[in-house]
Amino acid sequence: MEHVELIVFALLVAAAGLAVLARFVNVPYPITLVLGGAGIGFIPGMPEVELDPDLVLLIFLPPLLYGAAFFTSLRDLRRDARPIALLSIGVVTVTMVAVAVVAHHAIGLGWTESFVLGAIVSPTDAVAPGEILRRIGAPRRMLTIVEGENLTNDWTALLLYRVAVAAVVSGSFSLWEAGLEFVWSGVGGLLIGLVAGRVVREVRRRVDDPPTEITISLLSGYAAYLPAEELGVSGVIAAVTVGVYMGWHTPELTTPIMRLQGVAIWEVLTFLLNAVLFLLVGFQLPSVIDDISGHSTGELIGWGLLVSAVVIGVRLVWQFTIIYVVRALDRRAAQRQRRATWRERMAVGWAGMRGSVSLAAALALPLHTETGAPFPERDLIIFLAFAVILATLVGQGLTLAPLIERLGVRDDGAEEREEVAARIRLAEAAIERAEELDGQDWVRSDTVERVRGLYDYRRRRFGAVGDGDGAEYEERTGAYIRLMYEIFDAQREALITLRNSGAISDEVRRRVERELDLEESRLQ
Repeated sequence: MEHVELIVFALLVAAAGLAVLARFVNVPYPITLVLGGAGIGFIPGMPEVELDPDLVLLIFLPPLLYGAAFFTSLRDLRRDARPIALLSIGVVTVTMVAVAVVAHHAIGLGWTESFVLGAIVSPTDAVAPGEILRRIGAPRRMLTIVEGENLTNDWTALLLYRVAVAAVVSGSFSLWEAGLEFVWSGVGGLLIGLVAGRVVREVRRRVDDPPTEITISLLSGYAAYLPAEELGVSGVIAAVTVGVYMGWHTPELTTPIMRLQGVAIWEVLTFLLNAVLFLLVGFQLPSVIDDISGHSTGELIGWGLLVSAVVIGVRLVWQFTIIYVVRALDRRAAQRQRRATWRERMAVGWAGMRGSVSLAAALALPLHTETGAPFPERDLIIFLAFAVILATLVGQGLTLAPLIERLGVRDDGAEEREEVAARIRLAEAAIERAEELDGQDWVRSDTVERVRGLYDYRRRRFGAVGDGDGAEYEERTGAYIRLMYEIFDAQREALITLRNSGAISDEVRRRVERELDLEESRLQ
């Protein structure tokens, strides 16, 4: 590839511009990036930018999985393990079979090639569904289930993909060997993720330098993913495991400065990786269309819509049928209390967009079988995979938010109630500690009283919110925040005036500005 530096710079500029456009037109940024990438790819004279499958599976995927898992609640994952497993294993497997049946009978693909296509389009995207649900303020449990599924279904799909491709290439298949590989892949990935997590934890414990800690954090996903893939087990499970492990233990290891800097850097890195990845996905459309031959445009469009309809339909049917199986097998009261409404099942069923992993798997198909013959219908499989990505990412991505709004699915406020309870307990802990230290030689009594008064006020303030008597508090808080923003703006103007007049240096300006930024960040 010529002019690599220029192409990388152009990708970043295009990604940033399309992300701004997404915010301006109020649509999820993955959609504008894919459509924008496809549109740019069709411009005459544009250089062809090929998406190397290894780039997705080895470069992009580990940090994205690690970052998503790191910020996922382990408690919520445990609590919703069953629906997550049913989606990440059950739906993926059933989707593969359903697509294979339709591809064989309606399109005319051979059985093994049909199963390859089914495995490729079975996993949901690791980013887009959660991004859309978080953006519209979906209920926490729904977000946990969808993100938990997105974190783990790549394991199931990629394993099924490897088995199906091996069957095409070698011409043989063993259900027993496939089952053993499935179990070993998951267990092995889990063990490697735990080992990597323990190693990273011990290294982080001995490091007290924020830049070094952040660098270690950025490499942690690779530390689990690459060894796992080398040993033939699931790198996806390994990266997710180390992410969840470090997310649980990091509060014990890091300083406040590191946490503030680390979160900001991870947000930027995740955005850049996602933006460039979705843009590259869009760039592939022109070459995918150019490579397909031997079929009419009408046939290709019809087949693409048919496979997309099967992918979407299977997920919806699963959501409304598996619940009866679960109810028949588990009649515990706790299970009845956690049953999702039909509206919530519909919303989760519609949050099944496909993305980069499906395209990477399609592009990674070998060119030839072991006999030297061309891989059967390779170009058609790649085209159909891209058709499903476009249909689900654009079609479902644009309609998911209006659908949830129409269904009336709302956050139940459980997370806010937990936050209020936590803040009350922290205020109580502060008062208890201040009273324990009262009487020490280095502690003044008036200081203890001032601290006690401050935290007692906080405890009573959040207590009013927790008791449902917070309307006046909310009104006062809104006015207080607005006033504080005005005050911060005035202080920044004064600070810049001092800098411009030469009264203070830029170093002093940055130090004071940092304090203002930290104070203002508490209001957000």
